[in-house]
Amino acid sequence: MDFYNYRRSGLPFMTGQELLAGVPEIASVADVVVDENNPHLVSTLEDISLLSARVNVLLQSPEVDGIVFVQGTNVLEETAYFLTLTVNSKKPVVVTGAQRPFTALSTDAPLNLLDAFRVAVDPKTPGKGVVVVTNNEINSARDVTKTNTYHVHTFRSRDVGVMGYADADKVSYYRSPTRRHTVDSEFAGQKILQLPRVDILYVYSGAQSGLAEAACKLGAKGLVIASVGAGSPGNLTQECAVIAQSGRAVVVRSSRVGAGRVVRDSAYQEPRMVASDNLSPQKAAILLSLGLTRTDDPEVIQKIFDDY
Repeated sequence: MDFYNYRRSGLPFMTGQELLAGVPEIASVADVVVDENNPHLVSTLEDISLLSARVNVLLQSPEVDGIVFVQGTNVLEETAYFLTLTVNSKKPVVVTGAQRPFTALSTDAPLNLLDAFRVAVDPKTPGKGVVVVTNNEINSARDVTKTNTYHVHTFRSRDVGVMGYADADKVSYYRSPTRRHTVDSEFAGQKILQLPRVDILYVYSGAQSGLAEAACKLGAKGLVIASVGAGSPGNLTQECAVIAQSGRAVVVRSSRVGAGRVVRDSAYQEPRMVASDNLSPQKAAILLSLGLTRTDDPEVIQKIFDDY
């Protein structure tokens, strides 16, 4: 019954071998080898960068046909998106997790794990970029987001819908991602020593000016504005405009709404600002940080957002 306080149970984290032992049906789906270098921390972008480098090394082996990565669900979407931008392979990479602990009543963990391997071995999965598999659904890493704190139907692609389903009878796909990813990404296989700092500023009716300035003073090279509505920085507009025009940081307009595009040619666009299209603020921050490893020209950064 530890649905909420499972971290206080005192039980150690389950190993990959223990997870596989709990779902013996996986052995009939795939020949699984647990990476001896796991677990990988995913609390920072630097951690995810190390994970990406490890995934790229593993996928170079002709004996490896695909990878399933398991993590907690809090920032699962960010891990998946970073991987789909940086993994230099067409081989399947599937990210999964669970809303309920493996030992909880009616846990979703065993089926999610089984489905992740079923999707990884499916012949239609290669070339589709990194995918997230939970609750019998397959979502693109670019589009998926966590939408519920505890319920199992949490990972959804609000704007464009699921890519497919991992149903009991078979894996079915209905669409493929159209934006650049994996082998077509300019960031694929890139050795990243340090990612530039990008901060997200959340706008609401009581937001006060000074936040953007404070972020720049702390070393931010990029700012993502989780704007209201269709991308209005609200009370932060003036200082963000000054920062963007001075070149102190690249400013990206995103939206806190959760669906829909932020359009560059709109009433809220200021000179040298970048529009995030329909990327969430957290994914816009990841793309901006990677983009800043190449350039701080807002026009070039805008092209990156248009392509990815």
